[in-house]
Amino acid sequence: MRFIPACCGLLGVTLAYLVPVLAQATTLTIASYPNFDAAIRAAIPRYEKLHPDIHIRLVALSFYDHHHAMTSALATGAGLPDIMGLEQGFIGRFAHSGGLEVLSAPPYNALQYQPLLVPYTMAQAQNEQGELMAMPADIGPGSLFYRQDLLAQAGVTLEEMTTSWENFIQSGIRLKQKSIYLVANASDLKDIYIRIGLQPGEGIYFNQAGESLVRSERFVRAFTLAKQVREQGLDARLQIWSNEWAESIRRGHIATQMMGAWFAGHLASWIAPESKGLWRASQLPAHAYASWGGSFYAIPKAAAHKPEAWDFIRFMTLDTDMQLDAFKKLDAFPALLSAQQTPHMAEPIDYLGQQQARLTWKDAADKMPSIIPHQHDAMAGEIIRKQMDLVLEENKDIKAALKVYAELKSLADKYQSLHASPDAFAAAVKAVRSASKRPLVLLTSDPAVAAAGLSVLSGETALIGG
Repeated sequence: MRFIPACCGLLGVTLAYLVPVLAQATTLTIASYPNFDAAIRAAIPRYEKLHPDIHIRLVALSFYDHHHAMTSALATGAGLPDIMGLEQGFIGRFAHSGGLEVLSAPPYNALQYQPLLVPYTMAQAQNEQGELMAMPADIGPGSLFYRQDLLAQAGVTLEEMTTSWENFIQSGIRLKQKSIYLVANASDLKDIYIRIGLQPGEGIYFNQAGESLVRSERFVRAFTLAKQVREQGLDARLQIWSNEWAESIRRGHIATQMMGAWFAGHLASWIAPESKGLWRASQLPAHAYASWGGSFYAIPKAAAHKPEAWDFIRFMTLDTDMQLDAFKKLDAFPALLSAQQTPHMAEPIDYLGQQQARLTWKDAADKMPSIIPHQHDAMAGEIIRKQMDLVLEENKDIKAALKVYAELKSLADKYQSLHASPDAFAAAVKAVRSASKRPLVLLTSDPAVAAAGLSVLSGETALIGG
């Protein structure tokens, strides 16, 4: 008989028990987009150390590709993650899709955490029934980012530039004399201004009753400011997030960019890291406050690992250290109040020339209006963007452009009537397919309706949006 040391025997027993444990590790799939995915990626080592039975698989796509992929996944049931990241501009569509877990209901009971979070964040993720469909992770206090060296070249001070929107444009005229553009695109002013001065019960495009707001003075003023900038030749006419846009910022051709506080992280990490110390951040012109972006976590109804998904979401949204870590690394302004009450808030930011910019963003966050989401926000935003282009490129009359309020109402009414019934939608898809063989895009945010539409396409692959 061969002698086997006791230690080896114990090791064999230990390994015998370890192998089944490792084999049974749960893979938690999370779908996200840049830079929200970076916060998840940074958290994985710590979470997996705390939960050795969990393996996290992160799937990241570009911003629009991700949200379109999640729409398709909810509709078809294919490729569904356990957790999906959602951006504030899309939250209305997904909150009303019927494809997400209701986090305000058992076993989640997420509304108990409302006192711990920035007050308006929960409202942004609720549907018309007041059900919470996603958990807020970060918010986007609107900020004016500016190159202090370029302003100095033109003899422009921040105080005179930000006193009013008229002064902002006048400062652009002086910058133009130095061959410096005020903004990348005139539509930047429209994008930020339509988020300013929202009244209780208002979203960007619709009020709580579903009535269009695009003929309001807020939109008229936003379009007017943008047109003035274009007529004065103060914008570089560049599409935001394009390579040309990033390169112009990198080369110092553009003096300002209005965006959420999170933009500081983009500047420092990939847009213009070599411009460290040249950029600064301030409140928006005319002492205005606006919400620009924000990120949420949601759980699909058909997710395979809901308890594990909810545990990870709480880890990312309710743990002060994790919220603070994302704040430090990405300037993702935390939705968790305790993460806003740390010494880090007053620390200078190297990239912004040692400026205590987080205090500026904190002040804006305390005064930002709540944005009430609507299921048609994404479509309305696209319609308004096209009308803005017509005003800027073809000199379309502003009031005529904003008459799309009727188009928006008609869109919403038709959408509701057609998409309320899977059978009606399937019949419409069948009729269109019989009349044309061109590729189809099924516009619906209701998974049951989308499934009905796909069922009549005989295995054909169709894009899904809505």
